[in-house]
Amino acid sequence: MSDEEHHFESKADAGASKTFPQQAGTIRKNGYINIKNRPCKVVEVSTSKTGKHGHAKCNFVGIDIFTGKKLEDIVPSSHNCDVPHVTRTDYQLLDITEDGFVSLLTDNGDTKDDLKLPTDEVLNKQIKDGFAEGKDLIVSVMSAMGEEQINALKDIGPK
Repeated sequence: MSDEEHHFESKADAGASKTFPQQAGTIRKNGYINIKNRPCKVVEVSTSKTGKHGHAKCNFVGIDIFTGKKLEDIVPSSHNCDVPHVTRTDYQLLDITEDGFVSLLTDNGDTKDDLKLPTDEVLNKQIKDGFAEGKDLIVSVMSAMGEEQINALKDIGPK
């Protein structure tokens, strides 16, 4: 045994993948899929018949859950697609800073201060107006593939 101390610096995360594989033929409308390395909600799925050579193909149309852009992909139905792990968490809104960051209360009583107001104009205005009126607001934060964004608002009444 040596008396030396070894310090290892870990640059990796916990090993949890941002996506999981799922067979293309089993992905349905309103599910999620990774198109061009972006997490998307599937809005349309069509499957073509098998040709003389080859597989049936699934044509996916998805809306990026963070930017709202429409993306399309065609994958053989027997092949695997990447499906993002999408989670939705509700937080109570505590404060809005002048530079557009929000302060949110987590379930364990800590604050989360790393999110900006959403880019969606309507939702952004609803949050600012409700906060200015002194209402108790709950925001839903959707997270997938290392990104987070406020995507919904609930009014639970005046403070």
